[in-house]
Amino acid sequence: MESKMINRIEIVKAMDLIARCINDEDILDQWLTFGVADEDINEETTDEYIADMYCGEPGCMKALLDTFLSVMSKARKSGGLYIDKEVCGGEM
Repeated sequence: MESKMINRIEIVKAMDLIARCINDEDILDQWLTFGVADEDINEETTDEYIADMYCGEPGCMKALLDTFLSVMSKARKSGGLYIDKEVCGGEM
């Protein structure tokens, strides 16, 4: 697999990890609907699957990044991120 694709796969995993820390469930649902579906990325998910689902089609990576930035912007205004039983990094 080429390094550009490996980089994109890692970015998709990172965005999903961060998005799942959103404190507002309505905003998280937007990520699960328009970003990475619930349980689509877990311990058993292969890099090839992520590449096919989220990085393969032209424009797919851009759409995913746009969705991520949109939900992060909304999350910042609505309670931020929930990490280790603390809400941090958002307007309250």
